[in-house]
Amino acid sequence: MTSIQETGDDIARVRQSTLIGLHRDARNIPLIASQVKAQMAGGHLSAFRGRGMEYYESRPYQSGDDIRAIDWRVTARTGRTHTKTYREERERPVLLLVDLSRTMFFGTRTCFKSVLASKIAALLAWSSVHHGDRVGGLIFSESHHLELRPKRGKAAALHLIQQLASHPAWSGHQETSNGVDAGSEALNRIRHVARPGSLVILVSDFRFLDYSCRIHLSHLAKHNDVVLLFTHDPLEQALPPSGIYRLTDGDIEISLDSANVTSREQYQQRFSDHYEALVNLCNQLHLYLLDVSTNSNLLDTLQSGFGFKK
Repeated sequence: MTSIQETGDDIARVRQSTLIGLHRDARNIPLIASQVKAQMAGGHLSAFRGRGMEYYESRPYQSGDDIRAIDWRVTARTGRTHTKTYREERERPVLLLVDLSRTMFFGTRTCFKSVLASKIAALLAWSSVHHGDRVGGLIFSESHHLELRPKRGKAAALHLIQQLASHPAWSGHQETSNGVDAGSEALNRIRHVARPGSLVILVSDFRFLDYSCRIHLSHLAKHNDVVLLFTHDPLEQALPPSGIYRLTDGDIEISLDSANVTSREQYQQRFSDHYEALVNLCNQLHLYLLDVSTNSNLLDTLQSGFGFKK
């Protein structure tokens, strides 16, 4: 029987062996609470909340304590002001949402967006393992949603990678469905999995965003760090130089005339509008935004975006 590794080419379909091999590079992408930073829309850096906090005990109030942490129940019972104290959870859940819907199976530089998304997910999964976090998430397409509960250790990353490389979306025979519903359903599912203090990372081109998605993201962002990793291809941002180009999805072939100035401007504006909408969403909901192109240096982009300093 032909294996995933043999059928993949890392251009239109990712190889499982490639994703496994990324564990070495992932050491240079720190997700430790005190170090991790991500590029927020607006151009400034903001530290993640980090690992979740769990209640430890209540003790008498001390000068300088945050009044928001006052334990009013104990204070009322004892007649003396007490403050709640917390301790950092040893393991923070890192939840990776990977979009393998139809629009992700496109690319003109290096690889398809779906391959890029899989590599990103694998790198971040390995980084989580290296830094003692639990790894889980959800891989979704129009017709298949695969939920992975957060677990710790190398086995969790390997399980995620195996599911990424063998997902039915790679077969190219997905059922016709509403991509908007797929994205909204994925966010709804992850809301019920994410514990407070989780790091939730969505890897997608975000063509599915609608009002319901915004509601789900708003709820997620209240108690978790949420990162939008925007994947795109240079051809989506701007048309190539004037000429006639042939495009195909493997079945149908069309010709693209890029000479019309008005069409070029309208095409570029559509991408700009989409990106601006993502920037505004992140500013409104306090999400983190990092964009990754199929022709970018992936490791450098993630190291820079997640605050790595050489």
